[in-house]
Amino acid sequence: MSELKFLQLEKTDGVARITLARPKHNVFNIDMINEFNSVIEELSADDELKCVAIFGEGRSFCAGVEVSDHKPDKVDSMIAAFGRIFELIHALEIPTIAVVQGACLGGGMELAIACDTIIAAQGAKFGQPEIKLGFLPPYAAIRLPHLVGPAKAVEICTGGKIYSAEEARAFGFVTYVAADDKLKDAADRFIGEIQACSPLIIRLNKQAVNNHLGMTFADALENVNNLFLNKLMKTEDTLEGIASFEEKRKPEWKNR
Repeated sequence: MSELKFLQLEKTDGVARITLARPKHNVFNIDMINEFNSVIEELSADDELKCVAIFGEGRSFCAGVEVSDHKPDKVDSMIAAFGRIFELIHALEIPTIAVVQGACLGGGMELAIACDTIIAAQGAKFGQPEIKLGFLPPYAAIRLPHLVGPAKAVEICTGGKIYSAEEARAFGFVTYVAADDKLKDAADRFIGEIQACSPLIIRLNKQAVNNHLGMTFADALENVNNLFLNKLMKTEDTLEGIASFEEKRKPEWKNR
């Protein structure tokens, strides 16, 4: 990959940390969106990864997408590239975590809610204020009803209100709230729990959750039991997990 201009990427011990780095509030433009998509595409091919965590440099996580990129001469390219973000994140087989401080607004909030988990600082602010500029948030309109229900999703999208981290947690789309000066510690603890596990088994657990959404209970149970018996139980890492428990030692994952 060529040198990154708007992002920072660090991969260590099975964790990819992406930092949005476009001062002053990490607002996306089309070039930054394309760069982000290239990074996610690269990470999706790495079967040693255990999770992807997204951070924002400075005071904010991300305050949205450049208003100028919504003009008629750019909007087709912007929407195509921006929509690709969510296709790529949705397709990732490992957990995704948004670590949020400061402003998390518009397209920034859409990026955060695309992740499996949001860990927010007490002072973080969330909202979809697009309506005040005559826009709508395409991905939030799809994702929020699943997270908070249709009525609350309509309120968030049509009211344009800014919500606190605690309000967002009460709504159900923020998972954890940490003191502002403890955000990194909270994220590191959460990531550390994932790091202790097998990359393969992490993927199978996420598959077990996502592949059965919308199925009848009977079909879902049949499918997840099939995944357990015919895939999970045939992995070396599941047998290693059993052996390490019985032998009272730390497991040595093989990722197979």
